[in-house]
Amino acid sequence: MNLTVNQSICIHFLKVGNVSNSSVFQIGSTGQLQALAQLYNTGGYETIAEEAAPSGVSEPLVPLSPP
Repeated sequence: MNLTVNQSICIHFLKVGNVSNSSVFQIGSTGQLQALAQLYNTGGYETIAEEAAPSGVSEPLVPLSPP
């Protein structure tokens, strides 16, 4: 059985307490959550980029709250 649910959600204020690399943030409902990752070469690059050099910055550029 296929069931399609259409929703209209209006959020006036949203505060996210914690986000990690494997977080899933969902607003609304779903019966099945399917991961999707797409990679596009929008710059038309044809060679591999050079290795990034360490910047020497020991603190994160975005202030993070302690756990």
